[in-house]
Amino acid sequence: MLVPSKFRPSWWLRNPHLQTLWAARCRSLPLPDVIRERIELPDGDFVDVAWSQKNTGDIVCLFHGLTGSIDSNYIKGMFAALETAGFSPVLMHFRGCSGEPNRTRRTYHSGHTDDIRYFINQVKQRHPTRRILAIGYSLGANALLKYLGEESADCPLTGAAAVSPPLVLAEGANRMNQGLSRGYQKHLISLMLSHHEQRRRAYPHLNLSPAPRDIKNFWEFDDRITAPLNGFDGVDHYYTVSSSRQFLQSIEVPTHIVHSLDDPFFTPDVVPREDELSKSVVFEVAQYGGHVGFVTGNLPFRATFWLESRLPAVLLAMANETNDSGAASHD
Repeated sequence: MLVPSKFRPSWWLRNPHLQTLWAARCRSLPLPDVIRERIELPDGDFVDVAWSQKNTGDIVCLFHGLTGSIDSNYIKGMFAALETAGFSPVLMHFRGCSGEPNRTRRTYHSGHTDDIRYFINQVKQRHPTRRILAIGYSLGANALLKYLGEESADCPLTGAAAVSPPLVLAEGANRMNQGLSRGYQKHLISLMLSHHEQRRRAYPHLNLSPAPRDIKNFWEFDDRITAPLNGFDGVDHYYTVSSSRQFLQSIEVPTHIVHSLDDPFFTPDVVPREDELSKSVVFEVAQYGGHVGFVTGNLPFRATFWLESRLPAVLLAMANETNDSGAASHD
């Protein structure tokens, strides 16, 4: 179901770039008080996770965006908001995003759902009677939605939310190569090339090629690095099979997607038609909000980060609906 959002941006932050950058850069938040754990993966690699010290209530698995981590403001802010709302959040760092290079040639990417699946199954095995929900951001949102569609009726989650998902990767790559969005592209590619080079030096036995310094856009990066390292037949194959929009009709657990039409990472063309959504998916469309921004409030020093109230409320509604239907609750 497509629904209009009630979000209204700050009058001083209507510009999508200001929304995006203010949320990402213009506040200082403490790191959550977490329990860190390394989970070994079946292929010999690992993911590092950060568990809330609060070990009661429904569990919410968080999946960050491209080059994100526990240090990202949107993760720190949501971690605190979920704890306040009574949830027990846990962040799964994608491979190589916790500060240590991953061990295998394989990398995380927008369509990499194997690690999400393994991690969620691990959480379910440890807490078989507790409800488990999830939130994904940007790249993590795309991967989460793809996972939900792949799992369909077999998904162990009670519900999920996705913020600013790419949905159609080729559209996003084209948009990031235009106008001011090229600034984000340059910054992200620089970080990814640096991560690639760190891994190459840490694990010479992987025989990774040196990071090409002439890469200028996501099309080139994904064609020359992401695709070959992850078994795709080039960038077109990667973008085609990994875009999450095609999986929305197969999702059977309650899922809420928040998307802004002025997102500088995409174009409005990524928004699906009503008939592309399953009955379990609510697609909330805002006119403004930027990319993982959604800042409101009349004054800069009283800015409110709307997602941190909106998403806990959405997840609480999903959990309560499950509880009302007689499903298992807490251990």
